[in-house]
Amino acid sequence: MNWQVKQSRRFTRAYKKLNNQVAKDVNKAVLNISQNPSIGQAKKGDLAALHVYKFYSQNQQYLLGYTLEEIPKLIYLEAVGPHENFYQKLKRN
Repeated sequence: MNWQVKQSRRFTRAYKKLNNQVAKDVNKAVLNISQNPSIGQAKKGDLAALHVYKFYSQNQQYLLGYTLEEIPKLIYLEAVGPHENFYQKLKRN
């Protein structure tokens, strides 16, 4: 059973800045997550509620951060971007 997917404003702003090929790869990653939400790695410490799914696009590693709500079966997309400074940007906001 697929989960419902919602986007945060931070995710939407970052998604709009991506080029077409990377955006297609992000869409594939979101589809993979919606079919199997436990596919991402659960974080610890300050970002304990966050799961991160890693994928490659154009020879660069991208991370897609999301949180889960079990009862309404909701995946909330928090952020997307290259690996560089990904976690620092999440902690800052």
